[in-house]
Amino acid sequence: MKLALGPLLYYWEKQNVEDFYHQALNSEADIIYLGETVCSKRRELKTRDWIELAKALAGSGKEIVLSTMALLEAPSEIKVLRQLCENGLFKVEANDLGAVQILSDNKVPFVCGPAINCYNASVLKLFVNKGMQRWVMPVELSRDWLDKTLTDCKALGIRDQFEVEVFAHGFMPLAYSARCFTARSENKAKDDCELCCIKYPRGRVTTTQEDQQVFVLNGIQTQSGYSYNLINDLPSMLDLADIARISPSGIESLATLQQYRETLNGQGKHVTLDSKECNGFWHQIAGLQTQL
Repeated sequence: MKLALGPLLYYWEKQNVEDFYHQALNSEADIIYLGETVCSKRRELKTRDWIELAKALAGSGKEIVLSTMALLEAPSEIKVLRQLCENGLFKVEANDLGAVQILSDNKVPFVCGPAINCYNASVLKLFVNKGMQRWVMPVELSRDWLDKTLTDCKALGIRDQFEVEVFAHGFMPLAYSARCFTARSENKAKDDCELCCIKYPRGRVTTTQEDQQVFVLNGIQTQSGYSYNLINDLPSMLDLADIARISPSGIESLATLQQYRETLNGQGKHVTLDSKECNGFWHQIAGLQTQL
């Protein structure tokens, strides 16, 4: 099984982003995803900067993939989308159907990202016919669901035509909205947000009245309140998935990659998940719960 370092979901200063990814070259990641997937106002790195960073990392032997935004709302964002899809050098992770259409029209193979609502074998067959080479399963789905879907894919004769990637570690992106929750939390309008999300390099935690960490606000993206951690579930994943994704939250994510590699190599021990980690979706129970 390969390990992937997913796209950075938070807003960091440019130098911090570049430093992080250059350190990632020495990590256990086989695949590195680059790009802004949440908000087009986050311009510390512009489109050309992401492409130049991809070029700088490309000689490492790791697969570099450019990720597109999940929610597009303006013509300028369509322009950026086309630049990414037509970069001519790197595979693209499509996070909305507009990207799928552009890539398909240009006959460019692509990764179907987790933001696309793809829930059954018939849709997977449609995307395979459009050029999909890898599918990242939506984060809320279970092992049993994946097993059944891939069985259906075998019946359709397409199972061997794409890789399967599972979001295995990090705060799960659950929803996107036209509203910016981080700006609203500071009583700012979305159009006058002052890019306040850069003050929250791990998102902004929200809690219930009972003080349970239920969500993380990340601009227009709502994330899970607990960090997903499937490290103990890797053995149950081996016969279904080709790639496990670690979503970066800081430099410690590179150590997480090392821990996952050791587990895959049979060197890791059973990990006791802490009180702010979960694996519920994989086990088809409430997402914030943990199956031991």
